[in-house]
Amino acid sequence: MGRLNTTLSNGFILVGFSDWPQLELLFLVFISIFYSLTLFGNSTIIILSQLDLRLHTPMYFFLCHLSFLDLCYTTGTVPQLLINLQGHDRTISYGRCMMQLFIVLTLGGTECVLLVVMAFDRYAAVCRPLHYTTIMHPRLCQALAISSWLGGLVNSVIQTGLMMAMPICGHLLNHFFCEMPVFLKLACEDTGGTEAKMFVARVVILVFPAALILGSYAHISRAVLKVNSVAGRRKAFGTCGSHLVVVSLFYGSAIYTYLQPMGSYSESEGKFVALFYTIIIPMLNPLIYTLRNKDMKGALWKVLGRDRGSGVGGE
Repeated sequence: MGRLNTTLSNGFILVGFSDWPQLELLFLVFISIFYSLTLFGNSTIIILSQLDLRLHTPMYFFLCHLSFLDLCYTTGTVPQLLINLQGHDRTISYGRCMMQLFIVLTLGGTECVLLVVMAFDRYAAVCRPLHYTTIMHPRLCQALAISSWLGGLVNSVIQTGLMMAMPICGHLLNHFFCEMPVFLKLACEDTGGTEAKMFVARVVILVFPAALILGSYAHISRAVLKVNSVAGRRKAFGTCGSHLVVVSLFYGSAIYTYLQPMGSYSESEGKFVALFYTIIIPMLNPLIYTLRNKDMKGALWKVLGRDRGSGVGGE
């Protein structure tokens, strides 16, 4: 307990990218640009979805939640990183570290569940088109969105609680934010039982939703292949294409980080992978959903006063 109290009073030092001092200025410039693009792109999706009545559909309702998640996720990690890269202050208190960890796990878990919800929405649109408006009733959409947030919150409470109960030794966190695999490496004693419980929780929040998404798209693929016209198949696949790209990027990086054995986790590689899912993916999501989406592009032109008369119809 004495060792834990020392950590509690002194906090941690975030090593960040100080191992590569020659790259810190370059990282600072590019991450600042990417962060600005992330804020602009995701805020634009939320604003357009509220302003244009054509976007008041379940698909864009869930997309707004995804954009809000990305805004919160990057804001929970990137400002700390930018301060770290300037070398002004690399310390973080135990309380702030636990809060950051709790927020990151909550938002990450919420996105896991939300992507399942979005897959279900695409399944209903493609496989049950005649009953789509009945199935995706506004009250069901709200309940699904709330369930996503609650799922992420429960996952975060479990994992953060287990970590807070672990005795911690040392003050150096070889990362640019309080990431769980790095934090686990500071455990003072054998924590095999606790890590096993946390691994099960990570499997539940990652593998189970991924399996549901794959199942949804298996049904979607079968339904699309039954469509006679090539144009109809292309439109149906295009409707789901953006979501599949986002799912692949998000789950690929999350599974790499959280489901590999802690003994084989590379802190150096982990930092660069973390850059991908905390900065690059939230920046790419608005591009993925807008560049290939006629409804969103039409809403943007309308706000800019250049309404090209694009109707609702998806991608």
